[in-house]
Amino acid sequence: MTEHQQSVDIAIIGAGPVGMTLALALAGGPHRLRLIDVRPRGAWSGDPRALALAHGSRQVLQGLQAWNLDAATAISTIHVSQRTGFGRTRIDASDYGLPALGYVMRYRDLAAALDARLEDSVFLDNCSVQGIRNDDTRALITMRRADETWRITARLVVHAEGTPGHDADVRVCDYHQHAVVAEVRPTAPHGHRAWERFTGDGPIALLPLGHDYSLVFTVPQAKAAELLELDEHAFLAALRTRFADRMDFVACSPRASFPLALRIRRQIAVGRQVWIGNAAQTLHPVSGQGFNLGLRDAWELADTLLGMAGNDAGEAAGLAAYSRRRRIDRSGSAAFTDGIVRVFANDLAPLRCARGLGLLALELLPPLRHFVARRMIWGARAWL
Repeated sequence: MTEHQQSVDIAIIGAGPVGMTLALALAGGPHRLRLIDVRPRGAWSGDPRALALAHGSRQVLQGLQAWNLDAATAISTIHVSQRTGFGRTRIDASDYGLPALGYVMRYRDLAAALDARLEDSVFLDNCSVQGIRNDDTRALITMRRADETWRITARLVVHAEGTPGHDADVRVCDYHQHAVVAEVRPTAPHGHRAWERFTGDGPIALLPLGHDYSLVFTVPQAKAAELLELDEHAFLAALRTRFADRMDFVACSPRASFPLALRIRRQIAVGRQVWIGNAAQTLHPVSGQGFNLGLRDAWELADTLLGMAGNDAGEAAGLAAYSRRRRIDRSGSAAFTDGIVRVFANDLAPLRCARGLGLLALELLPPLRHFVARRMIWGARAWL
């Protein structure tokens, strides 16, 4: 078996969009980088997932020259309402002087744009991490790649993919819900409008993507299985019913589902290791906060590392400063999404009335609506 040894300043584990964003933000700086992934490079080319990108995320990607407007569908308006209750509101990009509130892009298109900007020498693919060991001055990563063993020493290891584990440092809240995802084609053009519809089972999001909508249909686990078993006609009828027949659809892609839970790591910097993106937190998909939060993790970590004095990327004071910088945004995003889920989870009549009043207040009180909109566009630090 062949053995390879290498020394770098920063090893990034996970070559998805968040990991590649960090690598690109650090490119050209003083740090020697390795971007490590268990999958072959370009494995994302067949990934059908859609990502909701806030306007703030577009600014990050434009700054890295990795923004592909042709692959993105703009969201000009978001309609928010609840089923079996009064109250609704609408958020318009024009109210904020923006070209769009956000965008929807396929995972593979964003990954391709980032990959094209990175040097080939940065990547180390098909590598399975076997273990990580820390000492005072470095971390040692042991990996397996086919019949090769790789040992990389790094001043800092960044975990950029996966989900927070089950150790005592991770707070977990199981929502006992599944998200059924698909693409659906409306009978009429979407006009760059997105829809967030709250029901007794959970929220439903319709995000414009090309000529279609990217659908996130949240339901209890048992109902998710039922929705997956329906034929296309019956599934679209069930979706139409949730919108009180105000919208109609003519086609649906194959469906998939995944469980929903809040998982948030309390400490995102321990020793010479840092966790960002989904490795640091996974949120409920309501309001599309999770991926945008991960991009902000990557951007602020790069900014912290490039601003640190000296050449030790794993220096404790710098990593502690990064943790402090991220505290408000992370906790605020988790509280924002978790609060929405809990407020709309109970379908008792008094609570439906209270929610309706809340939506009505958003519609009638522009400062309150602007507060929510800025939160969605720029994150929890938007008001600092």
